[in-house]
Order: sequence, then C-alpha cells, then structure tokens
Amino acid sequence: MKRRIVCFGDSNTWGYNAKTVERFPEGIRWTSILAEFLGEEFQVVEEGLSGRTAVVDDPLFEGLNGYSYIHPCLMSHSPLELVIIMLGTNDTKERFHLTSYNIAQGIARLSQKAKSTPAGVKGAFPEVLVIAPSPIGKEYYETEVGKSMGKGCDTKSTELSAHLEELMRIQKTEFLDTKGIVPMNHIDFMHLDEEGHRLLAELVFNKIKTYF
Repeated sequence: MKRRIVCFGDSNTWGYNAKTVERFPEGIRWTSILAEFLGEEFQVVEEGLSGRTAVVDDPLFEGLNGYSYIHPCLMSHSPLELVIIMLGTNDTKERFHLTSYNIAQGIARLSQKAKSTPAGVKGAFPEVLVIAPSPIGKEYYETEVGKSMGKGCDTKSTELSAHLEELMRIQKTEFLDTKGIVPMNHIDFMHLDEEGHRLLAELVFNKIKTYF
C-alpha cells in the first residue's frame, strides 16, 4: 500500500484558476507536483474545497465548515502518514466577523482534531503540518471578489501567520509559513497562479521530506 498524505484545504488546494474560472490541471496544482516530487511510493490525496473555512459555518453556502468534515474525511482515507492543512483565506471574510487571532484559533482547533483522529497507520494518530497561506493582496477589494469577501481581508490574512506560528508552537504541531515566498496572482489577488503552485509544492516537499 502506498504511503498516503491528505492535503486538506480550500480553493488553493482544489486548484482554482482565476484566469479561466476553472481548475488547474494535474501537473500544475501544487498537490500533483508534490506527488511527482515524492514519487511512486506515495499517494497525495487532494481534499480541496472552494470556500472552505476552518471552523465557521457559512450562512450563504452549505458544507464549508472544515471542522465538521475533517474526521470522516481522514478516516475515509486511512491509514495516513501525514495531514497537511492549509486554510484561513476564506475565514477572513467580513461576514464572519473574526479577528486574525480568532482565525488562527480556529485552525489550531482543527489541527488538534486532526491530530486526535485515529486515521494513522494501525489506528495511530497521523502527523499534521499546518501551512499559513499566502496573504491576500490589498488590491483584491477592487476585483470581482471584493463584494463577496468584504473589507479588511488582506490585513487579517497578513497578520495570520504570526498568530498561527505561536499557536502551533504551543500545540507542538509542524508549521510552514508561505508569506513573502509564495505570491498570489494579479487577477483577484487571493489565488495561486502557476508559479505560486510550483513554489508551494517545492516548499512543502522540502519541509516534509525529512519526515520520510
């Protein structure tokens, strides 16, 4: 059996292409590039859902709360070697009224749930890596996503990584910060482009290769 890694995220894990409003193909998405880097011994499971939050129920759309879904998700893909969580971008939406620290708290709660799910090898708990997503560019508000996202999303997403790093250190969970390394696109300023997907795949691979 291949060694399995679940990538649990939002549209940037699903592979949303803001230029075409469709999905990037295999070979472009960071998850599929990561699978190439890891080789035939591994299976990378893409659990990306556009709009997904860490712990918040969205009043406008159904089924986006990651906390409600992560347990059955991980159990369905067990046994797992590693769970990679990259969320927080959608949690910045103005309608959720969360501070950047609140968002980090939600991701920490989600991470702890993943770490407590017996989806690892022989019923053990899987390893977890939390990634702080790239900050939303301030220009997002002047694009088509601005009305839906609301104000202040760029500020909250910029502040998120520092809070996440602190909480993951307390929780003793592996952490990776992409701020300043992986850029968002220049269309809606909140999704990865082709270059961003490749850079993220390289970062994640270099982070996790020492595990295996």
